[in-house]
Amino acid sequence: KMALKAVVGDRIMNDVIKPLRKKGEWKVLVVDQLSMRMVSACCSMTDITSEGITMVEDLGKRRQPIPNMEAIYLISPTEESTNLLMRDFGTAHNTMYRAAHVFFSEACPEKLFEQIAKHPVSKFVKSLKEVNLAFLPYEQQVYSLDTRDGAFEFYTPRPSPNRTARLERVAEQIATLCATLGEYPAVRYRIDYDKLPELSQLIQQKLNAYKADDPTMGDGPEKARSQLLILDRGFDPVSPLIHELTYQAMCYDLLSIENDVYRFEAKGGPAGEMVEKDALLDENDELWVEFRHQHIAVVSSQVTKKLKDFATEKRVKGSEGKTTMKDLSQMLKRMPQYQKELRNYSLHLALAEDCMKNYSGNVEKLCRVEQDLAMGTDAEGEKIRDHMRNIVPILLDQNISPYDKIRVILLYIIGKNGISEENFNKLIQHAQIPDEDKHIIINMQYLGLSILQDAKFAGGPEGWNPITPYILPGLRMMTGRRKGKVERKDRITQQTYQLSRWTPVIKDIMEDAIDDKLDQKYFPFLTGRSTTAGFASSGARSARYGHWHKDKGPADRSVPRLIIFIMGGVTYSEMRCAYEVTKETGQKWDVIIGGTHLLTPPCFLKDLAALDPSS
Repeated sequence: KMALKAVVGDRIMNDVIKPLRKKGEWKVLVVDQLSMRMVSACCSMTDITSEGITMVEDLGKRRQPIPNMEAIYLISPTEESTNLLMRDFGTAHNTMYRAAHVFFSEACPEKLFEQIAKHPVSKFVKSLKEVNLAFLPYEQQVYSLDTRDGAFEFYTPRPSPNRTARLERVAEQIATLCATLGEYPAVRYRIDYDKLPELSQLIQQKLNAYKADDPTMGDGPEKARSQLLILDRGFDPVSPLIHELTYQAMCYDLLSIENDVYRFEAKGGPAGEMVEKDALLDENDELWVEFRHQHIAVVSSQVTKKLKDFATEKRVKGSEGKTTMKDLSQMLKRMPQYQKELRNYSLHLALAEDCMKNYSGNVEKLCRVEQDLAMGTDAEGEKIRDHMRNIVPILLDQNISPYDKIRVILLYIIGKNGISEENFNKLIQHAQIPDEDKHIIINMQYLGLSILQDAKFAGGPEGWNPITPYILPGLRMMTGRRKGKVERKDRITQQTYQLSRWTPVIKDIMEDAIDDKLDQKYFPFLTGRSTTAGFASSGARSARYGHWHKDKGPADRSVPRLIIFIMGGVTYSEMRCAYEVTKETGQKWDVIIGGTHLLTPPCFLKDLAALDPSS
């Protein structure tokens, strides 16, 4: 199957760059923030240069005019980006480039189109197209819309003038994802959150517009079963709070990794001294792909074992049983031809060691308490009667940061389904949470969770009533409304690590959606378009037109897709579930997951902090 990045890379090359190639003529590629990240994720500089692009420039930065060259603009049709485009061709005599080929990442609003048409820039625009790529492929099965503000507008209790425009943009971005994958899925949403039907309707409208442009979109008996599931972050508030012990999630939670770059120290100077190195964690790194979803304990022992095997296989003298950093730098000297492989081992040794160092500090203590809070039972499976006893030592511990304490307090409150203001203040006092951080905890209510029982806002937006199944095991049963509850699947076996008992709720949801067991009362299809209906009609349509067996190119692997979108961000543990479930179906389904942005626990707390009207 073709991974998301490859599909998008192909589209950028084949729809934007290659068609404009002229022998002996160079062009400049101008990108804005989203397309810059898209291009760097999906295309290599060599590919771009070989197609006649001499440089890639950032639209938002000051640039040198190159009036004798044409420029290709790959930009979002936003006010900001179009204003900068117009500024580049402000007057007929003073232009940045000789001409502009403009490619919008998604449908351009009428208003902006008219502005461009009335502006001097219109004389210089040689082509204007919409490429419908307005998302960031992050991994084979993961995407991001790269918009934290979208989520903010969605949850903030403040009336916001931008809200509808933001939702429109999110819907458009999701529709471009489906169109790029050749999918016209049935849209479903979680009924609990009052703004999801509106967003789902918008997505359906955008999908219908793409379908009208390309009637073959989503054709074929397999694709007719594809679903797009829209969730709000409140469906599982535990996964973004908990310390995960799988490699990728742990790295992103505990280490300072910026834009997927990890800085570490390794021997490498001319005299064998320590130097700082940068490493990009992405899918070009085979060890990363192999280990990213494994438990840290496995990774630590496996990296060392693989390194030993490698040294033995390549018959490195004197490498028997040695795998420390020091030994590695010796090997590097002896085997310059294997530099790339050995560098990679040294990266993962450093990375795993860094994680383990954090773990043996406070993380182990925190994990014990967090797992108990999330599961409602202890490692032996006994129900915990008094969580307070477990959490007080953590709250009083001076060596644990306020943010880690906030994570524990939130897990406690969510499990209790809200606490009294008096108890809340006691917890804050015990834990010495600074005044300016208190609102992080209270703001969780805007995700539709009950935090303070006596607050006028108890339990989320007006008329909010938590009825969706997949309740957290530790959650006390609410009133009779919970009759439709679905117990979480019991996944604990002899193989389960004690400190990794929690499974993200999304995994249950993915499996149930694929097995057609996801309750339509709680996760309704939009406008009554259920899978079976879609199945029958599209089968008939394709048979009539014979569309679907036309070879649609590599993106088309005929298995149904489950595409999940989480408003408010997707966590690294949830990404892992997409791969696990795809594998469990024997690749008979392709699960793709994404959200407004990628979430680590620190990022989640920051997002919560920003929601407060007073902050």
